[in-house]
Amino acid sequence: MTSWLKAGLIGAAVVTVLNLLGLIPCVGFITCILGLLVYAGVGVLTAYWMPPLREAGAAAGQGAMAAVLAAFIGGIINAIVSTIQLAVADSAAILSALPAESLQQLQEAGVDPSVFTGPAFGAAVGSACCLVGLILAAILGAVGGAVYAGIKPD
Repeated sequence: MTSWLKAGLIGAAVVTVLNLLGLIPCVGFITCILGLLVYAGVGVLTAYWMPPLREAGAAAGQGAMAAVLAAFIGGIINAIVSTIQLAVADSAAILSALPAESLQQLQEAGVDPSVFTGPAFGAAVGSACCLVGLILAAILGAVGGAVYAGIKPD
């Protein structure tokens, strides 16, 4: 098994645990920040497992691939969890949390506010977050791998 694949699968497990911990109220912000650190750490782990005489370019590429793998698997899990969460949530409670002015503006614009409470909305939000996560993961994984390879080439 290649170093980037091992690091990516380990990173996916860590990101999945962080996503599940993020379901706890007030913990989601912390797990979001930790998730970004995990992507950089996956890049470092990939470079660490590369054979000696590591090159920064190769480490950056493999670190980016590993972090994207971790983000992809974690993003799919997050999209599934978001879909389930909105499927079992009480729509009335969600809509009552929104300001009345916002609901009125949505209705005047011809948008049914209940659209934001269904499982399809959860899947859409989860997918959008997954795409942004893939981009951030690629950048942070590449940076982590390149920095580690630059510091410890042997």
